[in-house]
Amino acid sequence: MRKIAILFSILLVSQVVCSQVKKPTIMVVPSDAWCNQFGFINHYDNQGTDIIIPNYKKALQTDMDLQQVITQISGMMAERGFPLKNLESTLKSIEQRTAEDNLTQSKTSGASLAESPLDQLRKTAKADIIIQLSWKVNQSGPKKSIQFILQGIDAYTNKQIAYDTGNGEPSFSAEVPVLLEEAVASHMDNFAATLQNHFDDMFENGREINIDFKVFDNGSGTDFETEFGGEELGDIIDEWLNQNTVNHRYGKTDGSENYMYYEQVRMPLFDANGKALDTESYVKDLRKYLKNTYQIESKVQTKGLGKAVLIIGEK
Repeated sequence: MRKIAILFSILLVSQVVCSQVKKPTIMVVPSDAWCNQFGFINHYDNQGTDIIIPNYKKALQTDMDLQQVITQISGMMAERGFPLKNLESTLKSIEQRTAEDNLTQSKTSGASLAESPLDQLRKTAKADIIIQLSWKVNQSGPKKSIQFILQGIDAYTNKQIAYDTGNGEPSFSAEVPVLLEEAVASHMDNFAATLQNHFDDMFENGREINIDFKVFDNGSGTDFETEFGGEELGDIIDEWLNQNTVNHRYGKTDGSENYMYYEQVRMPLFDANGKALDTESYVKDLRKYLKNTYQIESKVQTKGLGKAVLIIGEK
């Protein structure tokens, strides 16, 4: 009886642990290459540089297969327990925010928000992982077959974390969504497992972000060598990062009295209350610390999901 009770306790604990495992949120989008191939692109002027970005709205409104294909892949991920963000719904949310964002300016310089449309998509969706999907239909006589590429992209770092490709069996009559589902089905378990392993690493070791630290040129004389309570400001910031990164993992790659740059800053995914953290809220915690402890004013700007700028001196 005692052995049975111990076994029952182990099983119960295992079920509790499994129920607490958090899954990454995912959004499925057509790949940049697919959008470019079929002309679903826009040109974005990034400070004089012409950037080509996908036009997801036009693709969804024009390509009859795309909506079904995204639904098929999303359904397969949902079956494996992954929370999903809907591309079309997210695009509608962005449209509602655009007018307000266009009016947002810096109180000091009047500068507008520095975000590309793709940054806006990722920020609004707040997905952990973007699955980029490409496919090509091949015709051989009366039969059709499909080739596909799946890429799992960390939405914060833009690093590829999973990749799979394959070919479907030829068919006389199957539609593109069905062909794709059949082709992808045998690959999905391994692909999903790779995504989960990446998220598990983030959960254990923190999410990777980058932080720029700069100083307003406002004549105050404050820079990162200015002392507060006997410590230089740069050292105060470094110590805060040391205490507020997972396993004290972060790296300062460059710096001077007016500039510091930190890469691979491993911030926790959740705060002490279990609330999800993003880059903006994490760096704002540092801003509040500097304000409350040393009466240092600063301003936070975000650039996409995985990078923030903290500017010392004023808001």
